[in-house]
Amino acid sequence: MSVLDQFMELQNGLSADQDLREEIRKVVQSLEQTAREILILLHSVHHDSGLSNIPEKSAKAREHFTAVRTHLAALATKFPADQYYRYHDQWRFVLQRLVFQAAFIVYLEKEELVTRDAVTEMLGIESDREKGFHLDIEDYLSGVLNLASELSRLAVNSVTAGDYARPLRIANFITELDFGFRLLNLKNDSLRKRYDGLKYDVKKIEEVVYDLSIRGLSKPQSTTSEEKS
Repeated sequence: MSVLDQFMELQNGLSADQDLREEIRKVVQSLEQTAREILILLHSVHHDSGLSNIPEKSAKAREHFTAVRTHLAALATKFPADQYYRYHDQWRFVLQRLVFQAAFIVYLEKEELVTRDAVTEMLGIESDREKGFHLDIEDYLSGVLNLASELSRLAVNSVTAGDYARPLRIANFITELDFGFRLLNLKNDSLRKRYDGLKYDVKKIEEVVYDLSIRGLSKPQSTTSEEKS
C-alpha cells in the first residue's frame, strides 16, 4: 500500500469516528434536555408550595425517566460495547446529573440513599461493566455528592418554610453519607476534589441545626392529639 493510500485509509477512519461522535452527541443532547426538565421539577420542591407537596413533585420527576431510558437505550446502540470508555466523556456529565436526580427522587420518597443497582434500574442500563452500557462506580459516587449539595440547600429552605424537623433528618443522613465516603480510598482526582466539597455541605447543615437548637426549634413538636390528651 502506498503512503497516499495509507493516509486515505486513515482519513476514512477519522471520518467514521467523527460521524459516530456526532450521532452520539445528538442523542446526548436529547438526554440533556430531559435532564433539564427533571431538574426544573425537582427544584420546585425548594419553594413553599413544593415543600408541602413533595410526593407529587417527586412522582412527576420520576415519570420523566421513561424518556431517559429511551434515550440511553438508543445511545447504547451507537457503538460497540467494548468501546464504552472511548466515548464515555460525551455522556459522563449528564449521566452523573441523572444519578443525582434519581438519588434526590428516592430521598424525597424514602429519605434514604439510593443504591447503585436501583439507579441503573431507573436508567435502564447495567451495573456490571461486562454486560455493556453501564453505570460506572465513579459516576454513581459523583451523583451522590451532588445530592449532598442539594440537601444542604433543602435544609435551609425547609427552615424558611417553617419545617424545622426536616433539617435534623437531613443532618443525620449527610453525616452518615460523610462517614461512608471516608471509608473509600478515592484515587480519582476529580471525584476526590468533589468529595472535598462534602465537608462544606456538612458544615452548612450543622450550622442550620445549631441555629434551630439555640432558638429552641429543634425539639419535636407536640401533635394536636397529644396536646389534647
